[in-house]
Amino acid sequence: MTTLTLAIVAVFVFGYACIALESVIKVNKAAIALLMFIFCWTLFMIAPGNYLILEPGEDLIRKATEIIENHLGETASTLFFLMGAMTIVELVDQNGGFDFVRTSLSTTSKRKLLWRIVFMTFFLSSILDNLTTSIVMIMVLNKLVGERADRMIYASLVVIAANSGGAFSPIGDVTTIMLWNAGSVTSTGVITEIFVPSLISMVIPAFIMQFSLKGKLVMPEKEVETEEQELTSRERKTVFFMGVGGLIFVPIFKGITGLPPFMGILLVLGLLWLVTEFFYGRRKGEKKKFKKRVTRVLSRIDMGTILFFLGILMAVSCLQEIGVLTVTGQWLNTVSNGNHYVVTGAIGVISSIVDNVPLVAGCMGMYEIAPVGDFAVDGIFWQLLAYCAGVGGSMLIIGSAAGVVVMGLERITFGWYLKKVTWIAFVGYLAGIICYWGINAVIR
Repeated sequence: MTTLTLAIVAVFVFGYACIALESVIKVNKAAIALLMFIFCWTLFMIAPGNYLILEPGEDLIRKATEIIENHLGETASTLFFLMGAMTIVELVDQNGGFDFVRTSLSTTSKRKLLWRIVFMTFFLSSILDNLTTSIVMIMVLNKLVGERADRMIYASLVVIAANSGGAFSPIGDVTTIMLWNAGSVTSTGVITEIFVPSLISMVIPAFIMQFSLKGKLVMPEKEVETEEQELTSRERKTVFFMGVGGLIFVPIFKGITGLPPFMGILLVLGLLWLVTEFFYGRRKGEKKKFKKRVTRVLSRIDMGTILFFLGILMAVSCLQEIGVLTVTGQWLNTVSNGNHYVVTGAIGVISSIVDNVPLVAGCMGMYEIAPVGDFAVDGIFWQLLAYCAGVGGSMLIIGSAAGVVVMGLERITFGWYLKKVTWIAFVGYLAGIICYWGINAVIR
């Protein structure tokens, strides 16, 4: 390994460590990811000839620039998909589309509420993303559960159910979206073969934790006042069904047309934008006063998250170009003796400590999609990676975006979650892997 290669790896490792310690160093991970991306490729450009094979008459700098632009194009497809999905969900939420969730969960039994919460979260997360679903469910819990001790248990299960629900859906988790966009898995393969393991990884923790809840619910003393809606009830329902139905339609659109998923999500966003503009356009008065139109909602999208993904994915693509990921993949295969359950299982555990996005991006760079075998489309390795990277984040409160946001909203401490929930989430995680192994033994 050359000195330049070592320098690129050192920059990546240092940046990765800073991202993992974001809460300690108090620097936003998006800034670190962007700097890591730029520094890695800047070092690469010092001597691109070390890594590139040129055709006769081909210019070295132009070749290196084309490679960077190709990686940027692949990354952009994921980023546009995320931006479109985030805008759709935000638009539905801002216009009161999720109000029905609270009504459907209403009950006086703590255990009944637990099962309603986990199943609602599980299936909503497969349609939306696990981060948005967690926020919606915590908002609902604050209106239904008055006792903080009970609410912490429910909130912990929201994290587990959201991550499990996102793992089996091509649009439910960022890592699954990445694998689906790259063509490593198909929507049909992920849903049919990972659904049951994901369900098991949620049901077992819920079954164990239900024994911590007894008696009747204590409702909050004061109900949070809802903001006045600008659309009628019928219009809000239209927005909800168009938004959620559109997200469900995206995999179907890809299957019918063969176009990339981000084009399907932009189609849905365009249609939803058109309909909401029609709704607001019929109202009297200054149109600028309507705060929930798409043009206003776009300003609420978390661009920090988008830039974080940009930085991470582009930095990982640099490691791919210099051959580090290929060597690492070969080493992992040697150490694990080719056992994919060991490799992906370990990745799942690691994803509870560090962000699963760069982990999955790294694995995608380590291994290529093969025509047949375990690394083929919907092969064992890719499906296990989707499951382990998604569900593994539940083992620690900081292991997933859903966990981090719930930690902030409910003020759950790292120590409480580690003591009360980690071992339960780990049991569910292992049970899901064993379930997948059993299904795989029968199907394949």
